[in-house]
Amino acid sequence: MSGFFARRPPDRPGLAVFLNAGDPPLPVLADVMRMLDDCRVDCLELAVPFPNSVTDGPVIRRSAQRALADGVGLDEVLDFLAGVLPGLRHLRVALLADWSHTVRAPTVPGFVRRVADAGVHGLLVHGLPPRLRAGCLDAVRAAGLPLVATCYAASAPEVRAAAADCATAYLYLVAHYGRSGGGLTADHRELAAALAALRTRTTAPIAVGFGVRSRADIDLLHGLGADAAVVGSAGVARIEHALAEGADVVEEFHTFIQTVSPYSPSRQEAHR
Repeated sequence: MSGFFARRPPDRPGLAVFLNAGDPPLPVLADVMRMLDDCRVDCLELAVPFPNSVTDGPVIRRSAQRALADGVGLDEVLDFLAGVLPGLRHLRVALLADWSHTVRAPTVPGFVRRVADAGVHGLLVHGLPPRLRAGCLDAVRAAGLPLVATCYAASAPEVRAAAADCATAYLYLVAHYGRSGGGLTADHRELAAALAALRTRTTAPIAVGFGVRSRADIDLLHGLGADAAVVGSAGVARIEHALAEGADVVEEFHTFIQTVSPYSPSRQEAHR
């Protein structure tokens, strides 16, 4: 078992947040991750930065560009994680890597083995071509690395079923088509039906993302049947604002987490 979203209190939705590795800079990111761990955030989806994501809006694209401009790539991210992950007690990290920019060179098995050796808890491959999915899945299984599978709520039933069948970390259900950064505009009945159908295909946790900006959004998704919610652009925007204003990034992001988390003890309480 991968343990994603397994440590939350009963009847509480899990919380995942998305950030680009390198935004904030890696030394600050280490402190952000320790804060998230203290606050019992369940999962960090940490992206190896890549340019021009077709699924992301301007907030996350600017974040990736800042990280790339600082020279952050796969080598830097894996070295960073190998140093930070052993000190975490609650937070699980799913590494998001883009197929074209990061995964396919030089070899897929070599990439997957490096990720596993760094101690990463799970892998999400962004932009994986369907015709190459089987080979990538074989490499992930051979490395014993839990996989985050993805699909859309509006995907065809057979597409959702295929994603459910290969999810071993968790299943990321994208609430609606479009780019990240908007609001939660998904049809609630369609989303509830997709969650119910997926529940019959997998025992992996199901996390819903795209447009999740508030605690009310998270509670709504939990009521529709989601195990967890993924907060992306709203959190990245807080990082961007803190950097632009010269503010304390960790404290600014901590304040944000307190406003969205269904359960977030103070950092002092977490150490008791």
